[in-house]
Amino acid sequence: MIVAFVVAIMAIASVGITVFYQGQNSNANPSPSETPSSTAVATPPPGSLPVTLTDDSGYTLTLNAYPQRIVSLAPGNTQILFAVGAGDNVVGVTDYCDYPYNFSEWIEAGKLKSIGSYYGPAIEPIVALNPDLVVAARGSEDAAAQLRSLGYNVILLDPSDLDNVFQNLLLIGKATGHEEQAANLVANLQQRVNAVVDAVASATTKPKVYVELYSDPYTSVGAGTFIDGLIKLAGGQNIFENETTAYPRIDVESVIKQKPDIIIFPDSMGLDLLGSFAGIAERDGFSTIPAIQNNALYIVDADALNQPGPRQVDALDALAKIIHPEIFGEYTYQP
Repeated sequence: MIVAFVVAIMAIASVGITVFYQGQNSNANPSPSETPSSTAVATPPPGSLPVTLTDDSGYTLTLNAYPQRIVSLAPGNTQILFAVGAGDNVVGVTDYCDYPYNFSEWIEAGKLKSIGSYYGPAIEPIVALNPDLVVAARGSEDAAAQLRSLGYNVILLDPSDLDNVFQNLLLIGKATGHEEQAANLVANLQQRVNAVVDAVASATTKPKVYVELYSDPYTSVGAGTFIDGLIKLAGGQNIFENETTAYPRIDVESVIKQKPDIIIFPDSMGLDLLGSFAGIAERDGFSTIPAIQNNALYIVDADALNQPGPRQVDALDALAKIIHPEIFGEYTYQP
């Protein structure tokens, strides 16, 4: 059944599709004066130090003390830090970090500082926080290099798939003295992934999936992207899996030719859907597409799909239900 929804047309300051999409929702909203219970963990034993780490850029760093003042330069990094139990030591985040908590309220209350943009951030606001660890990402490589030249400890995370995300969780757990918590989290997430993969093995079909990130211009996902990998794990086939460009601009005719069984729209992308999926069904030539004929159009959480953190397993669960409801049950979008 077509899921009706209303998407407000947003003015998006685009800095390139290859960087991480930013969040709109959070599952919890504690008072800024409160300390999240998920981060209340014991102080790591001093015998664990020093610790030597190699990040996704190949940079090797040795820490002689666990960081007490951490600055995160990307939403996915912030999610990872809080997930492994290092949230109490986070003193700075970007304007776009909003999960697992509403950090804008924390910033207004003075509990946390914003360093501004996640893409090409200025180093002055970061340095002002006197961090003993900065966790950078794609989009903040230049800032990472500058900070390292000034003597700051920097770890750069740039995962390419779920396995790399899990490695990042373990890396940050080790860097912050929360190895056991990180290992337990990764084991749980891996178990969930394995459950999907094992169940998909019994599927008798491989539905063709079209993901539309933008409608002006039409933009989808190609090989090597997180979304392409998640579709495969969920037992589907990305109709643009042979595109070597990560986020190719495509034309309507190519979508019609591929005849997708399922069409997916990430939320919070500023898509003009005319208030419902009706506008999609009325596109020239779309009436011949199986997804339109079978009302197989869905909206999913964009941040869970794109931001490299634990929530990508939630995105996998959602895609599994969308692609194989006969195995995983009916999918329901919850904004």
